[in-house]
Amino acid sequence: MDGKGRVFDNIFIERLWRTVKYEHLYLSDYTTGLDLLAGLATYFDFYNHERFHQSLDYRTPAQVYGLNQVPLV
Repeated sequence: MDGKGRVFDNIFIERLWRTVKYEHLYLSDYTTGLDLLAGLATYFDFYNHERFHQSLDYRTPAQVYGLNQVPLV
């Protein structure tokens, strides 16, 4: 992330927002900013804990993250 013109700097975030828009925002009808915020919070909970990801071998990000945690004690 070293500046303007680096197409690969934001590729993962761009892909995430594309998914959010096509799977949630374009299918929802929010009337207020608070409704939008609550809807996005619900969607991101679904995205991280229930939605299976092909790139993660059909596991959720929460499952993958949980596998890589090292106990502190």
